[in-house]
Amino acid sequence: MENRIDFTLKSDTIENLKAFSGLLKKDVSCIVEEALDEYFAMVQKQLLEKNLADENAMTNLDFDEFWDGVDI
Repeated sequence: MENRIDFTLKSDTIENLKAFSGLLKKDVSCIVEEALDEYFAMVQKQLLEKNLADENAMTNLDFDEFWDGVDI
């Protein structure tokens, strides 16, 4: 099943798509799909790294530092 989304692109972007489509002998849809796949992978990686950094920021103490001064 194919879904459709309406969006607009700058004229420079459209010209580049047409030019690269001819150079690479690829359909414009294929180029856009590949570019979006790369974009999504990059953003997902950045989000995972940010989540890991946020998690590490909350747990940056080692065992001894965490329990220092606590009497059990």
